[in-house]
Amino acid sequence: MIRKDVIIACDFASKEETLAFLDRFEGRKPYVKVGMELYYACGPDIIREIKKRGHKIFLDLKLHDIPNTVKKAMVVLSKLDVDMCNVHAGGTIEMMKAALEGLMRPDGTRPLLIAVTQLTSTSEERMQKDLLINAGIRETIAHYARNTKAAGLDGVVCSPLEASLVKEACGPDFLTVTPGIRFKDAAGDDQVRITDPAGARAIGSDFIVVGRPITAAPDPVAAYKRCVKDFLGEDL
Repeated sequence: MIRKDVIIACDFASKEETLAFLDRFEGRKPYVKVGMELYYACGPDIIREIKKRGHKIFLDLKLHDIPNTVKKAMVVLSKLDVDMCNVHAGGTIEMMKAALEGLMRPDGTRPLLIAVTQLTSTSEERMQKDLLINAGIRETIAHYARNTKAAGLDGVVCSPLEASLVKEACGPDFLTVTPGIRFKDAAGDDQVRITDPAGARAIGSDFIVVGRPITAAPDPVAAYKRCVKDFLGEDL
């Protein structure tokens, strides 16, 4: 059974800034997300360095291309020993199946593979106006989640507000990885579909991805402990 966890979004621009941030945790090994900014700045070496330090990694590159290109890219990423990676569910079932095939290592192991339904910065109005998706956002997310399950993936990225909807559509073991987490006493920034760690726990998120509320906090370690306490009910 996969253990629920808090994932820190290390959205930094350099290796030095990232490692200095992780050094503040003094022996703790939080699960971390490496996204586009950091990966494109540092390349695969930053993954190797963070793994060497004992952290689990969610590599958040959101692949979305023709199936063959995504499959070949996943073959490369499978060699980095990350623990989770993702694609866009909008790339179709065929693309997601190709991603899964490419991610499988010769020994039969692979990282968790999840698919992005709709970004947490996307409102229903924007989705319908900009993307010409005329269904409601909840209906769209449930449909994308069912497609993701049909492709054989492990779960989806969705806002915490849709975690219970995804569970209803795909079953309790289908993973929900939810960004858009803010403390109740903080601003929402550019996210529009958000909740706090305790709310995400109540709704049914399996993993919460927390960036600025931790990385931009005056005391990031204390903010991380607060997230763990609120989401997992554990003291560190």
